[in-house]
Amino acid sequence: MPLTDDLAAWLRLSLTPGLGGGPLRRLLSAYGSPEAVLSAGHAGLARLTGEPVAAAIKRGVPDRALAAAGAWLDEPGNHIVTLADAGYPPRLLQIADPPALLYVKGRVELLAAPALAVVGSRHASAQGAINAETFARVFSDAGLTVVSGLALGVDAAAHRGGLAGLGSSLAVMGTGADIVYPARNRDLAHELAAHGALVSEFPLGARPLADHFPRRNRIISGLSLGCLVVEAAVDSGSLITARLAAEQGRDVFAIPGSIHSPLAKGCHALIKQGAKLVESAADVLEELHLPTPRSVAPRTEEAETGSAGALLAALGHDPCDRDSLAARVGLSAAETSALLTQLELDGRIAALPGGLYQRVRR
Repeated sequence: MPLTDDLAAWLRLSLTPGLGGGPLRRLLSAYGSPEAVLSAGHAGLARLTGEPVAAAIKRGVPDRALAAAGAWLDEPGNHIVTLADAGYPPRLLQIADPPALLYVKGRVELLAAPALAVVGSRHASAQGAINAETFARVFSDAGLTVVSGLALGVDAAAHRGGLAGLGSSLAVMGTGADIVYPARNRDLAHELAAHGALVSEFPLGARPLADHFPRRNRIISGLSLGCLVVEAAVDSGSLITARLAAEQGRDVFAIPGSIHSPLAKGCHALIKQGAKLVESAADVLEELHLPTPRSVAPRTEEAETGSAGALLAALGHDPCDRDSLAARVGLSAAETSALLTQLELDGRIAALPGGLYQRVRR
């Protein structure tokens, strides 16, 4: 993708310090194009943006910043999409603060594809990660692009599920499109760049600053038909995404959990506020008036027998500690520990913080 004069003008404005989305859109409305804004007089610019920003526009941005963008665009699969482009995501045009431009690495056509946001805790439980990946795989097979934020936990699991299905997955980043954060998701980011897409409104080289992530959440929800929260604590950033989705007129869905789990508190709060309670991916697809893929069929778990079966039955579906389980089934602490280890290795239970255990349903 070549760095044309028009695109260079967009970049100059977007890279101007202090020029946010609102003032930039006012300038474009007043002058008609980025080139006209850059050619405008200081006094006219100052009336719309204030003196400091007007001065910054007239100073311009370093040529090396444009050169870096041009070099990035020369790499295969890299794109910059502006508000004036026909390929700008139509759903983002409906939100209150659409980004002036997007850096896209990968399949740029996914920006306009039907999409669903799947978000949740960075510290997801084993069951939460399984739910996120399983639901996302079904959504992808139903033709949806799974949108999330490339964070650890639920986000990463949702991306994996989306990539595994017939559709794909798109990550909205809180850094520049040339930086992977967190670094542990580097392999996942490479897979998204190859088979899905990485998207950012932030300039190349932008570091993972704290205020970037709440801002990128409006793009996650804005690109999507709805937002599913898998697990979330009451102070989770995922609830910001859900709130933004509701403000943007998108459907909000939440998976309930144990009343004893801190990671269920946020989802329960959303449900109290009107989010749709879902127990399966089919619940979401039905609400969106989309067919459930034929490949989705109820699964039955292989029943455990003997002491392992008794331990699973005693565990139930709420977290429990080892000593309480031993008392429930009448086994010694050593016997209980051995069974718990075997069940954990088999993927039937997961260890939680605080010495607790919980059943895992795939």
